[in-house]
Amino acid sequence: MASSDSPKKSSIQNITPYLVYLSLITAMGPIHFGFHLAELNAPEAVLTCAAKPLTSTPDTRLSRLRTSIKTTTTPTVNGLPLCIPMNSTQFGLVSSIYTVGGLFGALAIGMLASNPSNSSKGNPPETSRAGSLFSKFPSRPSGRLARMRLITLIFILGPVFEALASEIWVLVVGRFISGLGSGAALVVVPIYLAETAPPSEKGLFGALTQVMTNVGIVLAQLLGYFLSYGNMWRVVFAVAGGIGVVQIIGLWFVPESPKWLAERGQVDRARRILKRIRGRGVDIEEEMSGWEVGVEERGMLSPSPSWHQTSLHRMPTNPPEEESSLLLNSDDRPGSPPKKQSNIDPIGMFSVLTHPDHNKAIVAIIGVFFAQQLCGINSVIMYSNSILSSILPTAAGLITVAVGAVNLVVTIACAPLADRLGRKTCLLLSIAGMGTNALLLGLAILLNIQVLSAITTLLFVASFAVGLGPVPFILASELVGPEAVGAAQSWGLVASWIATFLVAQFFPMLDEALGEGKVYFVFAGTAVGFGAFVAWWVPETRGKKDLDEVWRRVVRRED
Repeated sequence: MASSDSPKKSSIQNITPYLVYLSLITAMGPIHFGFHLAELNAPEAVLTCAAKPLTSTPDTRLSRLRTSIKTTTTPTVNGLPLCIPMNSTQFGLVSSIYTVGGLFGALAIGMLASNPSNSSKGNPPETSRAGSLFSKFPSRPSGRLARMRLITLIFILGPVFEALASEIWVLVVGRFISGLGSGAALVVVPIYLAETAPPSEKGLFGALTQVMTNVGIVLAQLLGYFLSYGNMWRVVFAVAGGIGVVQIIGLWFVPESPKWLAERGQVDRARRILKRIRGRGVDIEEEMSGWEVGVEERGMLSPSPSWHQTSLHRMPTNPPEEESSLLLNSDDRPGSPPKKQSNIDPIGMFSVLTHPDHNKAIVAIIGVFFAQQLCGINSVIMYSNSILSSILPTAAGLITVAVGAVNLVVTIACAPLADRLGRKTCLLLSIAGMGTNALLLGLAILLNIQVLSAITTLLFVASFAVGLGPVPFILASELVGPEAVGAAQSWGLVASWIATFLVAQFFPMLDEALGEGKVYFVFAGTAVGFGAFVAWWVPETRGKKDLDEVWRRVVRRED
């Protein structure tokens, strides 16, 4: 009994206050991602000059609180218009340009992380060519910490344009800049969290990315609910810049990733930082022995990665060479004896498409990431206020806040389900739930059934958190070998941002063209299609000892 309790006690001791601090500060990057994703939802009517004056409001404590805020706050800003006239197409552009910036930001930080000299070490040629695009810059930021500081400056700059916008193009520029920061943050932050987390708690700290994303969504929805009047929508945008200021200050007390330092030969500095993170009396030598420490000084002694030791909600945005390095230096796969790490050349993004061992997996990964977005989750996260305002004019804003809260709570509560029920089972349950509730939501809006529309909106979001939210990120690491994890995550990134763009750009136009509520019949149809795809193409990975068992490949044994 004592021996079985000791590992748990040790892992709890490894979570020091300093580790909590640096994890929360770095995870403010995903807060920005969620915040900007949802910031236009509640203020849409006021921002686009479509708001109607309130004629009657139910006498509730919440409504009186909103009224008291309105009557004691000056709703104007000198020289800035109260709103920016936009039609549905223009508003769709303002919304979707954020996802374009996100895609460019993620790809740019990946290229920046590439080392142009890697081609001599066997890295894929496309990675080397991408890295060479940045090789002529005299001082590119080196290390996780420097890149996070650069990204945070972008987070401060974008909201400045948004909060001070007087025309559509200024708002578009601000949203694009904010997207650049969000895309880059979703590359760097999960890597830093994984490299500083205790080996036994990587899943817990990996989940922090998705949790903080949902915190950002809730914060934006809550601020939008209270500040969607007059010129106060600008304050909603300005708050994001304030979060960036807090983060840039906090980052001055955050150290560089010790694993990153050790891999570049700075072993003594890495050891000092890791001791500070883990706390006094904790033996860090075993953890450091699993790192690829100073190849020039020591051999590559680390074993292979734990196949199922993945972050439950890690975003699919890690650049190929860095993600591969991260995953190649963990614990050994279950059922395999410890062995010295071999030089496994990472497979590039384009090479993996034709690789016989991985091409089926890439199709599966791209498919589940498209399903994640095209089943319609961001139609609610980004547009629920405008969708429900016609049927629930006094409660639409409150339901929007509830959507963010439900997403956050269910995400945390359902985190263990993928390990208990299986990845594929969670995906199918999630898609079935979203498809069913999309159909009911469309009917509720079409038939003006208020209670049903509110309930199905919340169940729609809850169904997403059961499987389509976390599972695609798990599969991106489990359906391929360690040499292709980076490429798989990159393709997941591309699919995710493209699908998010499609929903953000075309949902308002499609909703207007089809009529209120009918667009959710389209989402119900896509859910049927993606459900069939997952059932037919995507294998289960839980409990499988290797990729051959996952894909049911016949292994020929040599006598």
